[in-house]
Amino acid sequence: MNNGDKVIDKKPFLSDIKQLRDHACRHIEQGAVTAGYRGDREAVIRALNDALATEIVCFLRYKRHQFMAKGIHAQSVAAEFAQHAGEEQAHADLIAKRIVQLGGAPDFSPTSLAARSNTEYVEGRDLRDMIREDLVAERIAVASYGEAIRRLGNDDSTTRIMLEGILANEEEHAEDLSSMLDSPLLETKDP
Repeated sequence: MNNGDKVIDKKPFLSDIKQLRDHACRHIEQGAVTAGYRGDREAVIRALNDALATEIVCFLRYKRHQFMAKGIHAQSVAAEFAQHAGEEQAHADLIAKRIVQLGGAPDFSPTSLAARSNTEYVEGRDLRDMIREDLVAERIAVASYGEAIRRLGNDDSTTRIMLEGILANEEEHAEDLSSMLDSPLLETKDP
């Protein structure tokens, strides 16, 4: 049908609703994972569990740095560490929730966290060293999330979108830490 210069397509936007319902009922035990899911679920769950370990290790490192920060500029830096720790914990929660949606189990085992994490748990000797170690970890997280996003492509858009949000936040962390590391205030020797 031609309506001026526009062609109106009379085909339905979605598949036959009865067919969609039949498919949904047939595999109801798969929860959110439908026949349209194109990702390798097991591989995605493994990768998400590694990301979960990374977020937990980052959370723990930030919490240590928050409480171990000393010196004249420690209060503001410790507050930044606390904020980042909270955001890393929120990332871990998002990832764990997605693992469950995909039919997996989030791996919170403390015995394998360090081995599965993409980042290291480095305590840091002083404020500058703590900031530097957190910046290194954030740069690793940015690179690993970017790679995961590219690998997912359109096969799992929900996971990709979640990771894109986390990536944006990790980039903000890296920028914050880089600015702190470059701050002339850190050049001043603590009393």
